[in-house]
Amino acid sequence: MIGYLGVDVGSVSTNVVIIDEKGEVIASRYLRTNGKPIETVQKGLYSVGEEVGDKVQIAGVGTTGSARYLVSMIVGADIVKNEITAHAVAASNVVKGVQTIIEIGGQDSKIIILRNGVVTDFAMNTVCAAGTGSFLDQQANRLCIPIEEFGDYALKAKNPVRIAGRCAVFAESDMIHKQQLGYNIEDIIAGLCEALVRNYMNNVGKGKEILPPVVFQGGVAANKGLVAAFNKYLGLEVIVPKEHGVMGAIGAALLAREATKKTGQTNFKGFNIKDISFKTDSFECNGCSNACEVVQFYENDELIARWGDRCGKWEMSTR
Repeated sequence: MIGYLGVDVGSVSTNVVIIDEKGEVIASRYLRTNGKPIETVQKGLYSVGEEVGDKVQIAGVGTTGSARYLVSMIVGADIVKNEITAHAVAASNVVKGVQTIIEIGGQDSKIIILRNGVVTDFAMNTVCAAGTGSFLDQQANRLCIPIEEFGDYALKAKNPVRIAGRCAVFAESDMIHKQQLGYNIEDIIAGLCEALVRNYMNNVGKGKEILPPVVFQGGVAANKGLVAAFNKYLGLEVIVPKEHGVMGAIGAALLAREATKKTGQTNFKGFNIKDISFKTDSFECNGCSNACEVVQFYENDELIARWGDRCGKWEMSTR
């Protein structure tokens, strides 16, 4: 079977997906990055490789996410794309005619507007943590509730309380205040979900024309309380894809499929890269007043890439 590999590495999660020629997911992994993107990618690739064995021949690889360029050199990517493009391609593949994509990840959130299958507008929120996965993890941990059950608590609420959701700090302090007043935990969590939706719509979604179908993806889409809060706020039912947590990786794999069909070849290094040593270091260039930080990337002590300088003096890649 011919397969295509997609890798999406963000600050919180690393997603690895293999799709077949029809775009169906054969194998996937959702892993915590834990500040170690290289080790996590090696672990994820080896794991999916063990699952598919010799049954799948990888014909193309795509990478996306904040560490997409680093990971492209680790895996031998054929195409590198930003998250906006990857998520748009994946959502369009799952929901035909999608016009709005809500994507909330571990440390950022974004909205993507499509018209006639083309991205016409987008916005990202990388400043405030309110509404992101890391903030919800923090609150679930503070309340001693497994994050997997957080949304279920919200659905049990009878009278959600109003929580100040403009800022992560204000939201947390307001939650504590409501607890001190004796409100039950279900109403507080439901109130938090509604506050986070207001925060998202007033910041990321501000000024955007939100038309159905609306697709909600990213790891936070697993939170049923937030899904219900979006439904209530928008007055329509948002669609949560089955593979909502790994849509970025699916998009990267779909893009790799298109790219390699034109070339007929792939740079994929194989699943068993866990025995290869990768490391990064840097130095400051004193050639001019820019004082660029030049990053150097090594594979088994061999320098294979260098980037970060504005003038191109040091930039190089042997792959």
